[in-house]
Amino acid sequence: MPELTDKQPSGGEGAFTGGCLLLLVLMADVAAALLVAIVLAARGLGRMNSSGQTATGAPPPDWAPVLGFGALALTVGITAFVLLWIGHRVIGAVQLTLCVFLAFHALGSWP
Repeated sequence: MPELTDKQPSGGEGAFTGGCLLLLVLMADVAAALLVAIVLAARGLGRMNSSGQTATGAPPPDWAPVLGFGALALTVGITAFVLLWIGHRVIGAVQLTLCVFLAFHALGSWP
């Protein structure tokens, strides 16, 4: 009978794969967060007049932070559940925690 140890990866290979997966997911999350930050900064610059001051009067409610951080939280949450589903519990838990923080930040940005 063939040995079961031949078909199962060793602990070192599983840890290396998990570490690479964590690094890849976190780099994707950082890239998405930078995209949200750039969009929000560009919208903030668009609200300034030529002298560098913000426009006078009451501006209309800005939904961009809510939508940006909400979409980012949704993306991170989906990634977390996929990682938990395929068996990477630690990485999924980190992603789920990040999703909760982003969701609270999005709700705090509500106009």
